Amino acid sequence: MKIAAIYTRVSSDQQKENKTIGSQVDELLNFAKEQGYVVPDEYVFKDEGYSGAILVRPD
Repeated sequence: MKIAAIYTRVSSDQQKENKTIGSQVDELLNFAKEQGYVVPDEYVFKDEGYSGAILVRPD
């Protein structure tokens, strides 16, 4: 069994309101599955509302 982790991020309030983080997670989980990977829940990392310009983010 191959295990993978996924990382998602939204950087604006508009993106956060549009729930793009959920759609990113769904897409990445589908891709991982197609490639033969399992993604444990604890390996799904989400940084909601943090800019990519800042390196110190929660997840």
